[in-house]
Amino acid sequence: MIKRSFIGLLKPRLEYGSIEDTPSLKQIPTPKEITILSNCPFDKKNLLLKKKATVKTGQKLLLYKESDEYVISSVTGQVSSISSYTGDFGRSYTAIAIEVADDEEIDDEFKATAGGSKDATIETVKNYLAFVPGNSPVKLFSDKSKPVNTIVVCCADSDLLITTNQYVVKSDIDAIKNGISVLKTITGVNDIIMVASQGQMHELSATGEKVKQVNDTYPSALPHLIMKDILGKEVPAGKNSEDIGVCFISAEAVASIGNAFNTGQIPVTKILTLVKKDGSKSLVSAKLGTPASEIFKAFNITLNENDRIIFGGPMTGSSVYSEDHPVQPDTDAIIVQDKEDIPVISDYPCTNCGDCIRVCPANIQINLLVRFLESGQYEEAADQYDLHSCIECGLCSYVCVSGMPIFQYIRSAKYELGMANTAEATNG
Repeated sequence: MIKRSFIGLLKPRLEYGSIEDTPSLKQIPTPKEITILSNCPFDKKNLLLKKKATVKTGQKLLLYKESDEYVISSVTGQVSSISSYTGDFGRSYTAIAIEVADDEEIDDEFKATAGGSKDATIETVKNYLAFVPGNSPVKLFSDKSKPVNTIVVCCADSDLLITTNQYVVKSDIDAIKNGISVLKTITGVNDIIMVASQGQMHELSATGEKVKQVNDTYPSALPHLIMKDILGKEVPAGKNSEDIGVCFISAEAVASIGNAFNTGQIPVTKILTLVKKDGSKSLVSAKLGTPASEIFKAFNITLNENDRIIFGGPMTGSSVYSEDHPVQPDTDAIIVQDKEDIPVISDYPCTNCGDCIRVCPANIQINLLVRFLESGQYEEAADQYDLHSCIECGLCSYVCVSGMPIFQYIRSAKYELGMANTAEATNG
């Protein structure tokens, strides 16, 4: 629910949604072809995986020589193509398309390696569970340069309209308990904090872990604000929570880890929220790699020219330009907007109304920052107007009366500076 102030000087109140009872979950049929995206840029010369290779459900697929990056096949079938895929800001991925076979065969490599949850090791989790639903940050657990002292399990969903973690808490609390046990075993970290909304407190008391309540207004459930308001720690500008010893992990990822050791099979099915053109929501279960078009087909959604598809929540999600874009481990929502309902984005200049400054949780002078971003002066924006203090909540774009895409400017600037710093470090 969104509540706007009658007096423009007050902040709008955006409330997180909640689910009272365990809602029904629509299972999307396995498509004839799925596409898995690897974060590795496409490199044909060093590719290990070959076209026409047969794969099993749950099989680990190593892609490149001298690289530990891998993906997990969510189906049994044959690799039909391996190609380059371009994402946000020109990021390059490797896309693996797999034609689905009629009969499913489960790969048993993880089961033979893993053992039970009490026998879990950091290497097993790192080598097999980095691609599970929920986007598990398992690599952080083995990063000796950034030792983890506290693990925060996010049971509340960070963006509006999304109910993935809420559903997992209501439907799979035993898997969460098992996943927490695994995390303690592999990391040695006993300081585990469950962060939840008020409606989740009862279910989570069964875990026996510390449970902290997050505010019901957006963006309280974003990591930087959880750090500040619940843990009492400030994340320095340009740093992440893991830089100061705190690792965030979603309830879905914890449940995926718990289920993996409980069943001996790597989970390959993602829970997400579908928001239809009329604003109604449905919870969906789909194999990783399922194209959005298959989900739309299951709900009889017709896309017209200039309609918009958003992967992620309404505040922090990203537009995609093809209904073939696949579900990935971090896909918590897919939103379909009718062309008539899409907010107008303009190049109208800033009017200095101050709304963006009033809503900014990081207290950034956004009206000044945006002038540097518009002109491509990213280093000046970072040095003089706290670009790296932005927690990327998107509130500035939401309230902008000029319709400026401020959030997109900020994300683009951070990406360009990151690329420049990477290139400098490589060449230096």
